[in-house]
Amino acid sequence: MTLDDAVARSDLDATRPDNHETASVSGNLPPVDVAIIGAGPAGAVAAARLRKLGRSVTIIERQHFPRFSIGESLLAQSIGLMEEARLHDDVAAAGFQQKNGACFSIGDRLVPFDFSNKSTAGPSDVYQVPRAAFDKVLADGAAKAGADIHYGISVTAYAENNDGVTLTFANHKGETGSSLAARFVLDASGYGRVLPRLLDLDRPSDQPPRRAVFTHVRKPIDDPRFDMKKILITVHPDHDQVWLWLIPLGDDLFSVGIVGPDEEIAATGETPEARFHHWLGSAGLAGEWLAEATLEREVGENRGYSCNVSQLHGQRFALLGNAAEFLDPVFSSGVTIAMKSASLAAPLVDRQLAGDTVDWHVEYDEELMLGVETFRCFVNAWYDGLLQKLILSADRNEDITRHFISVLAGYAWDRQNPIVRNPKRFFDLMDALAVA
Repeated sequence: MTLDDAVARSDLDATRPDNHETASVSGNLPPVDVAIIGAGPAGAVAAARLRKLGRSVTIIERQHFPRFSIGESLLAQSIGLMEEARLHDDVAAAGFQQKNGACFSIGDRLVPFDFSNKSTAGPSDVYQVPRAAFDKVLADGAAKAGADIHYGISVTAYAENNDGVTLTFANHKGETGSSLAARFVLDASGYGRVLPRLLDLDRPSDQPPRRAVFTHVRKPIDDPRFDMKKILITVHPDHDQVWLWLIPLGDDLFSVGIVGPDEEIAATGETPEARFHHWLGSAGLAGEWLAEATLEREVGENRGYSCNVSQLHGQRFALLGNAAEFLDPVFSSGVTIAMKSASLAAPLVDRQLAGDTVDWHVEYDEELMLGVETFRCFVNAWYDGLLQKLILSADRNEDITRHFISVLAGYAWDRQNPIVRNPKRFFDLMDALAVA
């Protein structure tokens, strides 16, 4: 099955009455155990897990699927998370581009890492995906599991009461005042950050403001040095704070993005497209490979994307994925963190609704942040320059490299990995050794 077939099939299935999907609604929705805001990967995985546990679930999604999103290079950890939610079979059948690792470059030097060389047990192979098709496959899987999905609906208010929560929403026609009652709410709204905005949970990120400029391009790359099964991360040869991603999506289609300090990127052109071409043209091998490539969509831009919150959960809600915190795209951690948060939260919600006492701080906050903090240290070390030096070094310790690859593959919650147990100490030690 081709990717186009996957999207077409998803659109056809959405018209079937047994698919539990509604384009939009007028009036109140039936009450449920769990309301989920957002039908992206976090929302779909949470819904599928909760349906597996016997809970009634309604997903409210602001956009209409399929829709474009960045975050197209998945990490191997996500395979197990999709399998737990019984969503992987449909993803595997969709024919997405295979991925087996990551390659870093500067100038004309390439340094590949195969996920199969990781120290953590688990899948090594994963996918690179157009998110429009991938997210639709996941959402359709949640619908097949029995979740009701309503598209074109924006949540406008959140109110707790003795019985649970009431979400007020507006549909795509602008009709307001309709509501959905639920015993618990999961916010999987991603960059929409619905509950952080409504409940004043947003807090400044510790990451400096950066800007990402991105698009899809089409052109054959015939150079045998380029591995179609790996994301390419290129450090700009003249600006070590600027880097480029190149993600093969199949059929000569590539996702390309440039990331760097907000002001530095902004100063290089009057439009996103001008800024994109400025940096791509001077990006070493990636720029050479994509010379005269055809733009397949308008160049997009996202600035100041890093975000944080004051709390990850409340009495009747929890924040999933990017709705809670987003670090940086450099290690492609967003979708994995989203799915991991959903996999952690779903059984806790089920237990709470069954009357059990759940220590959300220990079982959700601390567990989720174990991996998030690992990725945070990787991001900080990347922009500090230390991790770039370690990656591009010709003299790397074999055991350390295997532990490093495990995190690259998304296994940032593996407590057997000494890097995960104390990532800050690891990078402090690496920095001291580099100085020595």
